[in-house]
Amino acid sequence: MADTPSIINMTVPDFTAAMTGEQTFKLSNYHGQKIVLYFYPKDNTPGCTTEAIQFRDLYSEFQRHNTLIFGISRDSIRSHEGFKAKLGLPFDLISDPDEALCVMFNVMKMKNMYGKKVRGIERSTFVIDGAGTLVKEWRGVKVPAHVEEVLEFVSH
Repeated sequence: MADTPSIINMTVPDFTAAMTGEQTFKLSNYHGQKIVLYFYPKDNTPGCTTEAIQFRDLYSEFQRHNTLIFGISRDSIRSHEGFKAKLGLPFDLISDPDEALCVMFNVMKMKNMYGKKVRGIERSTFVIDGAGTLVKEWRGVKVPAHVEEVLEFVSH
């Protein structure tokens, strides 16, 4: 979107956040690997479920390209654990209830829901290279064909 300044080629500050599997995500722990961070609005909603399934189904392809996947939303760890188990996701989900990561990546937007303005996560995906530099961003993502586009990017 034109009103969102690009943060491409900037070093992503090291951060920690709670994630599924009773683990803590720490960006610096993944040095040397590409990381896909995909922000989505809410567990167990149609678009978010479809997107998670598509990442799940192509997970082994991402692994072949030394790329890890992490989903991020404001949902609780408990919600994430249920969503992950229900869909059989092979990757972890990060909980961002205080919106610290949402703010860092500038994904909070005003959206229309049933005619009302609500503040929520704009579906967005980011690729961080092995040195911790943001190398690609997709904002305002539409789910169809998006995961294939991300895979195409990390495979080069």
